[in-house]
Amino acid sequence: MGEVKAYGAWTSPITAASLAEGMIGLVDLRVAEGRLYWLENRPAEGGRLVLMTLDAGQARQLTPEGFNLRTRVHEYGGAAYVVAPEGVWFSHFRDQKLYLQAVDAAPAPMTPNGYRYADAVPAPGGGLIAVREDHTDPATVKNAIVRLSGEAGDAGQVLYGDADFVAYPRVSPDGKRLAWIAWDFPAMPWDATRLFVADLGPEGLANILTVAGGADVSALEPQWADDGALTWISDESGFWNLYDDRGGGPRPLAPRQAEFAGPLWGLGQANYALMGDGKIAAVARQTGGDALLVIDTGSGEARQVGAPFLDISSIRRLDARRVAMLVGSATEMGAVAVVDLETGAHEVVRRPSPTSLPAGLVSHAEPISFPSAHGRIAHALFYAPRNGDFDAPDGARPPLIVQAHGGPTGAASGSLSLSIQYWTSRGFAVVDVDYGGSSGYGRAYRKLLDGQWGIVDVEDVIAAARFLADEGRVDPKRIAIHGGSAGGFTVLAALSQSDVFAAGGDFYGVADLEALARDTHKFESRYLDGLIGPWPEAKAVYDARSPINHLDGFKAPLLILQGSEDPIVPPNQAHMIRAALSARGTPVAYIEFAGEGHGFRRAENIIRAKEAELYFYGRVFGFEPADAIEPVEIEHLA
Repeated sequence: MGEVKAYGAWTSPITAASLAEGMIGLVDLRVAEGRLYWLENRPAEGGRLVLMTLDAGQARQLTPEGFNLRTRVHEYGGAAYVVAPEGVWFSHFRDQKLYLQAVDAAPAPMTPNGYRYADAVPAPGGGLIAVREDHTDPATVKNAIVRLSGEAGDAGQVLYGDADFVAYPRVSPDGKRLAWIAWDFPAMPWDATRLFVADLGPEGLANILTVAGGADVSALEPQWADDGALTWISDESGFWNLYDDRGGGPRPLAPRQAEFAGPLWGLGQANYALMGDGKIAAVARQTGGDALLVIDTGSGEARQVGAPFLDISSIRRLDARRVAMLVGSATEMGAVAVVDLETGAHEVVRRPSPTSLPAGLVSHAEPISFPSAHGRIAHALFYAPRNGDFDAPDGARPPLIVQAHGGPTGAASGSLSLSIQYWTSRGFAVVDVDYGGSSGYGRAYRKLLDGQWGIVDVEDVIAAARFLADEGRVDPKRIAIHGGSAGGFTVLAALSQSDVFAAGGDFYGVADLEALARDTHKFESRYLDGLIGPWPEAKAVYDARSPINHLDGFKAPLLILQGSEDPIVPPNQAHMIRAALSARGTPVAYIEFAGEGHGFRRAENIIRAKEAELYFYGRVFGFEPADAIEPVEIEHLA
């Protein structure tokens, strides 16, 4: 038996400071000449991203002080570096120029002002082929695939610029062909893309052919086999599955009702690896977590490799039988791992956040499905409170945090999240909701939100809260909802439409859809066409769905957290909902973090944000947090 103490007031070793220390994320793993490279984010260094490599079995940082490997292409970035024969090319966040870091040399700027680059590959004969975003005229941002000569000052020769967006330029092994994907407004890359192949020569591209994709089909991630065959991922079956063309036209490889890809928010995703022997190592996203499969392209048979991971990304061929990948599990933080595809043996070669939690402290995800509106079934991961040192008073039920992910095409994950364990180890329950529109369940589930944003997602988060309350697993009078970005919109919409929630946490969320349609960046400037309707033709719908127009519905206290330099959801969204609620006397707290963008990257801001939320719930729900926390001013809270 542990000490009897109220839910929410339990003492936890997972402090906000340790959470910030444990948020050294890993992204964009690559293999070049048999060597591993990856990026690590550093909250303690202002959130910058640095390039790492494995040298004689030891992780070594390659990025000098003062450099941040992050591109702003599409604002979400991704694929900010590439290893080429002449050295490492990378995008520096401060000026968005490409820099070349040769061996034992300081990084040198190679591109002029006004351009952003990402998703590059070495070009035949030297230089790069890359995605370029041209901001020389901010009023007309242009995206294209370009060839960079490798000479300083070269902005790039446009190879293909006949679409609103491009991604995945990939050169065939003989250097004579180029594959890429493209899409046009109002589609997003998970809606409709086209996969192209063309001859690549000194003058540019010739004989451009459409291989896959089109209306209502999302084709992604082309890769060339050593023999010149092309492989890609397409959701034409209703799920993102693998296809190839070996000269006889496209054919599906090991088709199944599982997702082999996710929505292309960040460029350069690597969901499978060609092993060079007619086999493919691929990640299938299924209920219960990711599965590592080996697919025989001849027979179509698939074999699951028994690696103990829930999350797998950035899968890369290391040699004939091993792959490297970024992994997460239910009990350990993210890592770089190498897996033997024949035996399933794995080795963790880098875990930058070696946080070790006692078994009695970790709350494991419980997949749940529950009825929602109009006969729909929605999905979520439920985390019960857990801390072996404490028990709750007899008859008490825990407060619940309903978590609305971003995107809104995101998805819940059962791998270890210190952000979730921060709550469960203090006596909160958490439910991470995969509302209609989430990824991981096929195209039909993802399309449930078409024209229904602010309706289906709200119905599902409310249904999750009621389901758990009706089952007696949580306190129905102490249910909070929080979420960031698109999830922040769902928070505000739910608070304005329902009395289920007693508190809300809106993190850089959307209050006014009309203002977002006017203010947001190019990549998402037509996103609302699908989620709400074309602007301005659907103005009445924008007005009806915007939480700022339903202030009478807001009764619960609201915490708002916002970055001052957010280009995706500008701070005016937070300012307007705060001012409107304050003017009506609705309890509201507001913190704006100087220098932060869309999400919080700096350690001190990660700490303040988490502690402020705990303090806020303590005040609203009537418990005293065990942590010593700087108070938060909550206007109009009695």
